[in-house]
Order: sequence, then C-alpha cells, then structure tokens
Amino acid sequence: MSMCKCIMEASKNNTVATFRKDKKVFKIIVVGDSNVGKTCLTYRFCEGKYLEKPEATIGVDFRERVVNIGGEEIKLQLWDTAGQERFRKSMVHHYYRNAHAVVIVYDVTKLSTFQSLPLWLEECEKHNLTNQVPRILVGNKCDCRESVAVNTNLAQRIADAHNMPLFETSAMSESEGGTIEAIFLTLAHKLIRQRPMMPVPMMASLELNENLHRANVISITRSPKQADEVSEAPCGC
Repeated sequence: MSMCKCIMEASKNNTVATFRKDKKVFKIIVVGDSNVGKTCLTYRFCEGKYLEKPEATIGVDFRERVVNIGGEEIKLQLWDTAGQERFRKSMVHHYYRNAHAVVIVYDVTKLSTFQSLPLWLEECEKHNLTNQVPRILVGNKCDCRESVAVNTNLAQRIADAHNMPLFETSAMSESEGGTIEAIFLTLAHKLIRQRPMMPVPMMASLELNENLHRANVISITRSPKQADEVSEAPCGC
C-alpha cells in the first residue's frame, strides 16, 4: 500500500472525533533534514520524556497534545515528517495541506542541515506557508557543545531575515524540556491570536484514547525494514 493510501485508510478507519465543534485544532508540521531530531522533539513535547530508541520516520508520524491557553483548551496536532526525499515525495501535499504553522529543524552539529534551510523555506512558500503563517526555526542537539558547527549569530541572522523566532535546544537533555515547551506554546499563542476559529484539518479525529490528556502517537507509514536503511543520529536527538 502506498504512503498516500496509508494515510487515507487511517483517516477512514478512525472517524470518532472527541473534541466538541467549538474546540480549536491546529496542525503544526515539523520539517528538516533526516536525523536532525524531529521525532525526538515532538515526542519530548507530547510525552514529556526522551525517546530512547528513535526510528527513522518513513512518511509521517502523527502526535497530539491538548494544551491550555488563556483558560481555553486547544489541540495541537504535530506532523513529524520524513527528511529524505525518497520517503516523502509522494506525501508532500498531505504534509502541507491545512497546516497552520511550521517548525523547521536543523542539527547544530551538522552544517549541511543548516545549509538546507533555504530548500525547506522554499518548499513552505511553494505550499503557501509564507510569512503570514507562524514559523519557528529550531537548532537541535545543543547538548553536543564540543561538536557545534552552526554559530548562533549566523542562525539568528537567517531567522531574522525570514521573520522567525530562533530556539536552540536538545530533545535529549532533561534541562531543555522547558525550551521545547516554549517552542510549541509560542506557536499555540500565535495561532490562537491570529485565527480565532480554525477548520479541523484532515485526521483531526485520529484518537487512540478519547480521554488522553498528554498525547496520541500514530505512526502511519513506518516500516522496520525501511527504518533500518537510515542511520540514526550519533548525538542527542
């Protein structure tokens, strides 16, 4: 079954919505090169802990967390996307469809992932996620201080040029948990201010447990065999 069919089938088989119609649901996509730690970041935010043995994302992983903003509960849907073109090219349209915000991730220890940022920004703009759509730039793996290859000042210049806040963090480090909270809560505040009523994006109804407060995790297109083809990051994810 193709990746596209996998998502459509998952959506068809999980049709019970657990939020009332007046609840706001925001779709946030997380993009960046392979092995920059996108999965670990979303897992840390949704589960509140480090993912010890991350696998390569094949297609898209889907996580949710309900947060309280100004006394109102909203649902954040995090779409954790594959970084390698061969695992995502047939799914790009579905990644960006109805997206309300974007988190662009690079690895502070790997210059090539930072140099790829123009390509990710171009892809966002191609799918109409321009400066009007909240975007955040995240430099991950800052726990590997001795291996840092991307200077903060350089990253800040890129962030400023594209009107994006910059965060440097580590999904591995317990002490960085607050920074990761800040990344997604910053987006939540921006979204709730900018868009008072949001359409529920595709797959908003994908729930494993309707009483779940922290997070739902649905790995839609992961294949252990395919995951083995992609090497894991050597440093903190």
